[in-house]
This record gives sequence, structure tokens and C-alpha cells, in this order.
Amino acid sequence: MATIKDVADLAKVSAATVSRVLNHDQTMSVGQKTKARVFQAAQQLNYTKNHSVKGPASPTIAIIEWYTEQQELNDLYYFSLREGIESKAKELGYQITRLFHTDSLQKAADCAGILALGKFSEQQIKQIGQLSPNVVFVDCNTLSLGYSCVVPDFNTGVAAVLDHFQAAGLTKIGMLAGEEQTTDQQESLLDPRFTAFKKLLTARKNYEPRFVYVGQFTLDSGYQMMRQAIHELNTDLPEAFFAANDSIAVGALRALQEENIKVPEQTSIISFNDSSLAEFVYPKLSSVHVFTEEMGSIAVELLFSQLSDPHYQAPRMVTHGVKLILRDSSIDQTVLK
Repeated sequence: MATIKDVADLAKVSAATVSRVLNHDQTMSVGQKTKARVFQAAQQLNYTKNHSVKGPASPTIAIIEWYTEQQELNDLYYFSLREGIESKAKELGYQITRLFHTDSLQKAADCAGILALGKFSEQQIKQIGQLSPNVVFVDCNTLSLGYSCVVPDFNTGVAAVLDHFQAAGLTKIGMLAGEEQTTDQQESLLDPRFTAFKKLLTARKNYEPRFVYVGQFTLDSGYQMMRQAIHELNTDLPEAFFAANDSIAVGALRALQEENIKVPEQTSIISFNDSSLAEFVYPKLSSVHVFTEEMGSIAVELLFSQLSDPHYQAPRMVTHGVKLILRDSSIDQTVLK
């Protein structure tokens, strides 16, 4: 059975500090990081005093989401990221408080740390940073602003898509891109998939601006973009399209089917995210798989590092790998048109 000394050794504090923290001694001056380390160590070692530790066995962390609850239900990508966060947090003994951008965020200031999920403007990032010294952003590159973050490897994913198209002999390549704004309407968000797409095809001397359509990250927008492409380009329709997410691709498939344009025989489609949507449409979508649950888990581990290491200073960015999953919507690279 674990002792106070075991907890103290793991938390790197004195036994007296462990005793006073676990007994919620209000007269002592101990920082939130130290308290978090003690509670976490006690949880890891299954330490109990008289068969129970007074109060919560672990600290609480806040998840701040840029989507509303309803928007998240409509977006499996962010839903899966949050599931990964909550699963890892539970494993490490954390309690969770969920907050949305429409809520008062002051509650997060009382938590041990914050995980901010989604896209935030520079102003919002700084505001969140003022709530706690322990913040990790998920799906938002905040390294230059001094905050740790976890993001998917967009460049490698897009390169895999273009390499696949090229290997199949497809040279006329279009894109259905998404455009968003931060919830405070302060910044328009340039789709990093489009940035990578343009850069890579330009380097290959194969970028054609008229084959690129920009809309929202929704099924309806994908449908409208593809209808526009079909009517504007007619017989010059690209042999392949890269869609910024699965919802866009599903809408595009519907537009192509209405016009009796065969996929992948006449036009291949590959999307991004590889949510459950990809396998439940016809034809099944080829898609770049983003390991969302792992990203969420890693974000919790980054936050735990900040909470448990008193010498943690420099922010860190984890760029998580992705993987191209080939299904029925893209022509096999061994079959040339």
C-alpha cells in the first residue's frame, strides 16, 4: 500500500506538503501546479488515508470549445477530438469542465489547466492564456504566440493525395476548399489544406486556379461547389478533386451523381479527416485519416507535463501524422485512364 512518502517522492515535494495538500490545509501557500502534482501522484499510486482521501482525488481541467454543442454534434471531427481528450483525462484521473465560446470562461480560471479545442483568433488566444498559465490548444497552431499545441500534419496528407493522383496518371486536379472565421469574427481562417495544395502543385507546375472552389465545410456547400464546377467547366471538369473534409466530399458526390458523372471512372475524389461518413456513402470515400483521438490524448499529456514539471517553460508543438486511406472514390493507381 502506498505511503505519504511514496506520494511525496513521485510528486517531488516533502511528505509534509503532501499531508497538508491532501487534507486541504487552507493556511499553507502552495501553487496550483504543486497541488495538481500531489493529487495526481496520489491517484496514480492509489494512495488512501483512512481508506479515503478528502475531497476530489484529482484536479479539474477545462475544455473550451470554439463550436457550440449543436455544431459539435454536426461535426464528427471535433466530437472525436473531444472524446480523445476526455478518455485520456479520465485515465489520468482528471475531472472535466466543458465550456463553449458562448459561455463565461471565468470558470476555467479556477481549473488546474485548460485545453482549448478549435480555431481561435489571436485576441481570443491571449484572453484564454490570461485565464491560466497552463493551456494547450488542439487543432490551432499557437506556437508563435507562446502556447503549446497539437495539430495534424496537413502538408504530408495533401502530398499523399497528390502523389496518388499523379501515380494514377491524373493531371487535371481541382480542389473544393473550406473557409471559416473565428467566432469573434476577427480573423478569416485560411485553410491549411489549400495552402499546401497550392504550394505543392505550383512546385510541380500543375496548379490551375480555375479548378479551385471555396465554400464552407458543409455537405450543402460541397454540393453547391461541385454543381458550380460542373456547369462552369463542363467538358473541362478535372479528372480528380481533393475535398477539404468529408462533408464537402459527400455533397460533391451527390452533385456528380445527379449529373450522371461516374466516380471514380470520370472523376476521382479524395477527402480529408476520414470520419465515419467516409465509409457510409456510395462510393466509399478515399480520405486522409486524422488520428483525432490520439491528438486529444497527446494534448492531455502535454497539459499534464506542464502541471507536473515545475521547470516546464518552453511551449511545444506536436504535429501528428496522418494516413491516406484508399477506398472506392479514387481510381486505382495501377489503372491509367
